[in-house]
Amino acid sequence: MIPLQHFLLIGAVLFSLGLFAVITRKNAIQILMGIELMINASILNMVAFGKYDKIDNTGQIFGLFIIILAAASVAVALVIIMNLYKRTQTIDPNQTKSLRG
Repeated sequence: MIPLQHFLLIGAVLFSLGLFAVITRKNAIQILMGIELMINASILNMVAFGKYDKIDNTGQIFGLFIIILAAASVAVALVIIMNLYKRTQTIDPNQTKSLRG
């Protein structure tokens, strides 16, 4: 059986990579991908804690709800990025001065 520390280490590495992508990238889609990496790292940690908790499956249930909320947030973020591109012809968040029309 894989120990809990290995799951937590992989989750920490994924979260760090996602945070690095959010901080360093100039493309809005790449920033969104970094946020998704951080969400997936938190899901991995919840499921890992749920696996080692012998009482119930709360980690898996929370992980399922987080996946549903993450899918909805990605859909909203992609619509925002598409509208931003339609108005400014760029997806670089630094080049947009205002979101007003």
